[in-house]
Amino acid sequence: MSNIRKKEYSIAILQLKTESNYQKNLDTLIEYIHKNRDKNLIIAPEVYLTGFDYANFKEASDFYYTALETLLPIISNQILILTLIKRENSNYFNQAVVLHNHRVVHTQNKYKLFRLGDEHKYFTVGDRELIKPFTINGMRYGLLICFELRFKELWRALEGVDIVLIPAMWGESRRVHLEILSRALAIMNQCFVIVSNSANIDMAKSSLIASPWGEITKDNRLKLINKTIDLKEVTKVRRLVSMG
Repeated sequence: MSNIRKKEYSIAILQLKTESNYQKNLDTLIEYIHKNRDKNLIIAPEVYLTGFDYANFKEASDFYYTALETLLPIISNQILILTLIKRENSNYFNQAVVLHNHRVVHTQNKYKLFRLGDEHKYFTVGDRELIKPFTINGMRYGLLICFELRFKELWRALEGVDIVLIPAMWGESRRVHLEILSRALAIMNQCFVIVSNSANIDMAKSSLIASPWGEITKDNRLKLINKTIDLKEVTKVRRLVSMG
């Protein structure tokens, strides 16, 4: 399965609750991976495997290695996106990890921490310079982690990508913001935006795909949202509505 500028590109968005048992969450993720072997890309919500388990932060960060050791052997031609809690010396990061062909092909630590959720008390701020496009099989991707979606300077950093990926744990009280900002980013950057949001209590769900034309696909009733997109829409909208 080649991803090189395919006209049709199939996506599996997970919209799942995080259980207290890390291994159970990992087993569920693996089950969805096996059921969606025909998809080009699978994306999971922010820190889906452990949640923001501050009471057991060391255990959550230790699970980083368990998860990668389990997932890398089973991720071949597909792309898998998730975020994990990673410890480096005395620092903890919320790290986005992109897996492809049994390798970690991109990592990115969360730069904009959500202070209302006390993330700044537990996590170290990531490197702003790592928020930039990356390429897999000729396609350009960008990645923002949840709260980072709100910052227009980060939109600019990802100009020119085909797809922006957003793993999130976004609250229900700000659901409308998630949907509008995702659509606005897709229209402004003339690309596809893919959001995988948590289905935990008080979370917004609203996992979605926003097209470069601003069209939205979402369904809060589902645990899995499947969609095949036409990547030629990116080229079409950029030719029709020149931003140069």
